[in-house]
Amino acid sequence: VFPSLAQAQASVANEVYQELGQPSVFLFCPTEYCSSLCSPSPSQSCYLQTIGQELLPGIGVIWTGPKVVSQELSAVLLEEVEAVLRRRPVIWDNLYANDYDCRRVFLGPYMGRAPGLMSRLHGLLLNPNCELQANFIPIHTLGTWFRSELGSCAHPDHAGMEAVAALGDSQDVQDGSYSPQEALELALRDWVAEINQQALEPGR
Repeated sequence: VFPSLAQAQASVANEVYQELGQPSVFLFCPTEYCSSLCSPSPSQSCYLQTIGQELLPGIGVIWTGPKVVSQELSAVLLEEVEAVLRRRPVIWDNLYANDYDCRRVFLGPYMGRAPGLMSRLHGLLLNPNCELQANFIPIHTLGTWFRSELGSCAHPDHAGMEAVAALGDSQDVQDGSYSPQEALELALRDWVAEINQQALEPGR
């Protein structure tokens, strides 16, 4: 029925999206969801070009970066992806994922993401460690990065301002100046406090 896989996927996704009443959050994960899966590159991929052309504009497209697990994300790469998809991508960040190697646990700070990246994103999802408690530092430092990104935006939108308010009025991190080391120290301080609090609970 369809001349290509991309047209088939876009058609089905569009139909489901419309059948559900075009919800405000509707995400599509393409077959080529990172640069290393694109042939020969994101901007020259016939598959991604078709997805960008055919997929309805209200549908978000998931992207993991240069690789499935990307150590770095740059504004240049996201500009290329945005151009071919005709929309800002939703980053599915596998920086901390360990489901492919459960012998490892990732406890470092959120890092390797260029300053000012948020203006290039439609959203960001963090794929965490499989072990629940091991995600305190990843999520805490992601929150610190997010706050600094909001502070560096020249014209944050209303939703962004609500997010800043929700994160509180901490004076520990200055808006727009994210430091992975400082974020890690803040996370460790709060994690130790939580561990100590849990130790005082009955039955611990």
